[in-house]
Order: sequence, then structure tokens, then C-alpha cells
Amino acid sequence: MFVVCGEALMDVYMGETTPTGMTLDARIGGSPLNVAQGLARLARPVAFLTGLSTDALGERLLASLKEEGVDTSLVLRNDAPSTLSVVSVDAGGVPRYAFHGNGAADRQITHDTLPALPRAARVLQFGSYALAVEPVGSALRALAARERERLLIAYDPNVRLNVEPDLAHWRAVVDQMVSIAHLVKVSDEDLGLLYPGEAVEEVAARWLDRGASMVAVTRGRHGAIAWTRTARADAPSPTTRVIDTVGAGDTFQAALLTWLDEHGVLTPEGLSALDGASLDALLRFAAQAAAITCSRRGADMPRRAELD
Repeated sequence: MFVVCGEALMDVYMGETTPTGMTLDARIGGSPLNVAQGLARLARPVAFLTGLSTDALGERLLASLKEEGVDTSLVLRNDAPSTLSVVSVDAGGVPRYAFHGNGAADRQITHDTLPALPRAARVLQFGSYALAVEPVGSALRALAARERERLLIAYDPNVRLNVEPDLAHWRAVVDQMVSIAHLVKVSDEDLGLLYPGEAVEEVAARWLDRGASMVAVTRGRHGAIAWTRTARADAPSPTTRVIDTVGAGDTFQAALLTWLDEHGVLTPEGLSALDGASLDALLRFAAQAAAITCSRRGADMPRRAELD
């Protein structure tokens, strides 16, 4: 079983004005939630470890997870409010984001409230701002360190400066997590924020030296690159008509994990043994999945049959 750890939230899009206010369109979101639902759609057994509010938005998030077939036994409910990411568009058409998450439900997990993992758990997937805010960040990072010798740890930084604007703090969190994780997937955009002016190859080599078995870097329409200590592959993105890129990186991560699982190499040793041809096939599978998501509105991730 996969266990995805992190936040769940509502993306709230501001709409038209009305005589008494304005319309709002709330959509289910959060990078870790997308990865969990992406794995479920790719026919992987998956549980989601998160904090969810008992408010109406939390109930909707919980219902969505259940509808997608995600195991919710690790969801911790509390009466703090649900996180909101409010999206508006200015006169020039540029989106602006206002984040409302201080004290919200997905931050309430602590060392003392972490649930026991299922006996069937084989992989822990971490990512995004839940690792960088407290108290949940310390609890999840400690969980990753505790389970590293027993389970495969996967990590996607998914830097969100509108949540935590301190890049030094993000670098500290990323440095800690890449020394724990066996599989690290990161976007070139995140690398540009974290390590401006440093080549992606240099960062990947450093992370492999720190203990990662495999590093993958996504580059949008320019494809993706992956490294182990002994192999490298550079695969293109398939040609597709892009509607939007919401959820593409999360789809890529879910598909990476799915391919590795289906090929029986979802262990640190299995990752290290991948040759260039296998890395190429892995990246092409994940890129195909991400392209399908990009061809549809929102984080509408593919199901396994669409990738056959």
C-alpha cells in the first residue's frame, strides 16, 4: 500500500460580481491529495494521511477521497477550518493568489497524534507545504526519518512561496528530506527557486551523494530527466493540446510510482539498479500520464486503462 502524507485544501476561484457580493467556485485541491487520487485512478492501493476539518469543506474533501477509492483510515479530523487558496485574475489577466491556512485543519497533526501506519504500507509519499509549516511539518519529517529503513520514501518539494515565503526555510526542509528520501522528483521551476544559477545536473548529483537512489526532474514541455548513481535518461514530453497544467506534476509523480510498482522495482535497491532504457520507459510513462492531465481542465488525472 502507498501512504501519501500532506495537505488537502480548497482552491477558491473568484467569479462575477453580484448585487450583494460575488460568486465563488471552490475546487478540491492540494498536491498530496492529487497524488493520492492519482494513484487510486492508476489502480494502486493508497491511503491518505492528512488533517481534515469537520466543517462543510472538510466533509466535501473527505467525500471526494472516498469517491476516488482512497483509504481514509489515516485522516485525522479536527474542528479547525479548512485551508483556502483564493485565486483571482487582475485586469491584465494575471492570476493572483491569497492563501488562508494559518491554524487550519491540515496543520494540526503533531508527533503525538500521528496515526499508526497500516501493516500493508510499503511506500510513504511526502510533498508540498505540509513539510514546511508547523506543527505538521516536524511530525511528517520525523515520520519519514523513522520509517526510512523499513519503507521506501518518495518526496516532491513542490515549493509554495505564497504559503511560506522564506526560501532559506524551504532549502533547509528540502535538504533534510532529500537526505531521507530514496526517490526525489522535482520540477525545474522549483530548482530555479531553491538554487538559482545552479545546473540541474549538479543538484541531482548532490542529492544522489546525500543518499537518494533516484532523482527525476520535470521540465514542462521540454520533458524530464532522471538519474541514478549509474544511469541517466532524458525523455521528451508527448505532443498534446494543453488546456491547463493544473495537477500535471502530481500526475507525473503518481505515474512514476505506479510504473515502478508494476515493474517490481519499488525498493531502494530496485531504483538503484535501473538502467538507462528502464529510466527512459519510466519517464515516458509518467510524461504520457501528465500529458493527459494537461489536455483536460483542472487536475483531472488519467485512469490506468488510458495509459495502455
